[in-house]
Amino acid sequence: MEMEISKMTMEIFSKLEQQWLSSNNSNNGGTAKKARILSIDGGGTSAVVAIAFLVHLEEVIRLKTGNHDSRIADFFDIVAGTGIGGLLAAFLTAADSTGRPMFTAKDAAKFLVGNFSAMFKPKRGGVLRRRKSRRCSGESLEKVLKGVFSKNGKKTPMTLKDTCKPILIPCYDLNTSAPFVFSRAAASASEFTSLDFELWKVCRAAMATPSVFEPFELTSVDGKTACYGVDGGLVMNNPTAAAVTHVLHNKVDFPSVNGVEDLLVLSLGNGTLSSSGKLTVSSKNGECSTDSVVNIAVDGVSETIDQMLGNAFCWNRNDYVRIQANGLGGLEPTTMEEVLKEKGVESLTFGGKRMLAESNGERIEAFAQRLVAASGKSSLPPSPYKSLSPMLDGR
Repeated sequence: MEMEISKMTMEIFSKLEQQWLSSNNSNNGGTAKKARILSIDGGGTSAVVAIAFLVHLEEVIRLKTGNHDSRIADFFDIVAGTGIGGLLAAFLTAADSTGRPMFTAKDAAKFLVGNFSAMFKPKRGGVLRRRKSRRCSGESLEKVLKGVFSKNGKKTPMTLKDTCKPILIPCYDLNTSAPFVFSRAAASASEFTSLDFELWKVCRAAMATPSVFEPFELTSVDGKTACYGVDGGLVMNNPTAAAVTHVLHNKVDFPSVNGVEDLLVLSLGNGTLSSSGKLTVSSKNGECSTDSVVNIAVDGVSETIDQMLGNAFCWNRNDYVRIQANGLGGLEPTTMEEVLKEKGVESLTFGGKRMLAESNGERIEAFAQRLVAASGKSSLPPSPYKSLSPMLDGR
């Protein structure tokens, strides 16, 4: 009798141990069941920092998989981007007629380099203007965006529905004085919410930095929803929190996600707008310049989001990785090589930053290994679900 009880006890403990090991492997080493989020900051116009990270990530993925046709969108379930980061998100997720990503990260880099002068063409000032304007021509930017985000021989504009993965791009709506987040989930539920927009218009609104471009008015494809947008970086320069919240509440696209333990997040900075060596402070009264205050606010929001998410993922920091040009030396890197060779930094919860031993390039390589370990298989369907309720789209 005692032997039977002992045997039964051993069997129970054996099953409990197997369950614990399975759960532990899933939480720490297994990434196949995790929803994979890519978030790209706004900031700047050249996007050297984010482009360097994306190109290197795609190169490492191809090297580790042996598949030279791999795209970044193959290894993420949702991509979010603010400002020029939103443009990069659109590039990575725009789909061809077969549903495959149209562009590689290198394609996006070549596009920005080749079209930079056209996208940011200085706007001609009036005869009486006494100082040089920083304004750029919205018409020139719109022409470039229209050309790239089109289909059927460039006859038909692409919309949010024409992305191969869910996408989030925020702007700030001057009509409602509130953030407005463009998403494929909302576009797919347009029978109820009329929120499908042409992709080039979304990018144009997202890039409407007040000091560079004029606000941009756009309407949904069906003409029922309007937005008068400026750059979302003013309120959401780091869109990672918006992406995480979207996934946690979007049970249509992400039915198996119950908490942050089900997420794998890569947040890419785009270079800080300022550093400690660039802030302008009056030596007489200690007042900051207007530009410095704006830079502190925008960068501060991004860093605060990083600290909050780092705290949310404190039980497994490997599931949340933030990579950014560190800016601790007072100068931002100017080339892609410099960006990757820089030592990484990590935000401490309400405690500043600390330098890491690994470089940005090495941290990207380590994260790519986790993505490849998930076999590159998406947990999402190839085409967006149709929401049965406007409350299910996660906006």
